[in-house]
Amino acid sequence: MPLLARTVNTPLIIEVRRGAIADLGPLLADQRISAGGDVAVVVGPGQGERIVELIRPTLGSADVFTVAGGTLDAALELGDKLRARSYDAVVGIGGGKTIDTAKYAAARYGIPMVSVATSLANDGIASPIATLDHDGGRPSYGAHIPIAVVVDLDFVESGPDLHNRAGIGELLSNISALADWELAREMCGERVDGLAATLARTGAEAIINHPGDMSDDGFVTILAESLIASGLAMAISGTSRPCSGGCHEIMHAMHLLRLGTGSHGEQVGLGGLFCTFLRGDLPRFRQMASCLHRHGLPILPADLDLTDDQFVDVVLHAPRTRPDRYTIIEHLDLSPDGIRDRLADYADALRDHLR
Repeated sequence: MPLLARTVNTPLIIEVRRGAIADLGPLLADQRISAGGDVAVVVGPGQGERIVELIRPTLGSADVFTVAGGTLDAALELGDKLRARSYDAVVGIGGGKTIDTAKYAAARYGIPMVSVATSLANDGIASPIATLDHDGGRPSYGAHIPIAVVVDLDFVESGPDLHNRAGIGELLSNISALADWELAREMCGERVDGLAATLARTGAEAIINHPGDMSDDGFVTILAESLIASGLAMAISGTSRPCSGGCHEIMHAMHLLRLGTGSHGEQVGLGGLFCTFLRGDLPRFRQMASCLHRHGLPILPADLDLTDDQFVDVVLHAPRTRPDRYTIIEHLDLSPDGIRDRLADYADALRDHLR
């Protein structure tokens, strides 16, 4: 008999609203994640004190750990601390670095993890992947998908605006990543998971033409839900492929070469836009450029403090960051002069479109 359906691991809870952190204790109890609040709460150094004040009335039995976050060493150190007591769950509250640190430590010791996002900079809030700095690089490590995903819009609103807007660049890069995945299927026979692709694409489409901005609760809610959908797409496919292609190779190359500025979402947004231009998909290129420009996100290397020559070096180095990936960058295999010529055409196309 043929298999008629498949089982997909997803969070038990997905909640996007204001005041979510203050209600964390009842939420965990109602969903039978932790009836008595015996959880390890992991916070970053920035908003940790404010978060602790909010959770103490309903999570009095919790232990609170403050992590610098974002590194493999910090995650391993946290994991060692988690062994001191039996916890119902690890609750990571903060931005991507704090959540990924908590996610990796929880997975290492088989403890359920609750992801509570206070910013919308990337899609790691719901993914089975922890990206952590280690030995000069920023590799991605497999982890369990969070058992619950919560986004507190009060904290998102009070956070740095540009940091949250970076999540728009992260989502738009899905468009380029999915095109790279299709290219890999055509050229290399790589399998594309249709359900994962649908989730990743739907999130990008929800944002690309949306008229709202970060001052609009409706827009912010859709942004949060779309980032969560991207995380689920990676969980379903068992790979970051639905959300990571040449766009992310460019970001990783910038990090390894220590070139440029900007956050993860800003870098992959520009990377996705450039890869879409390389692909020759001008309608999509114009759509993405308009959206990034409308939200004040980088569209030129100079916006990330990169010279043209530095950006050429980044694109040349990009394939080395993911040797197992086939993207438009590997497909074209451009020389330095070829990249420089395409970059000049790219800048001209942007000026013509946005003037």
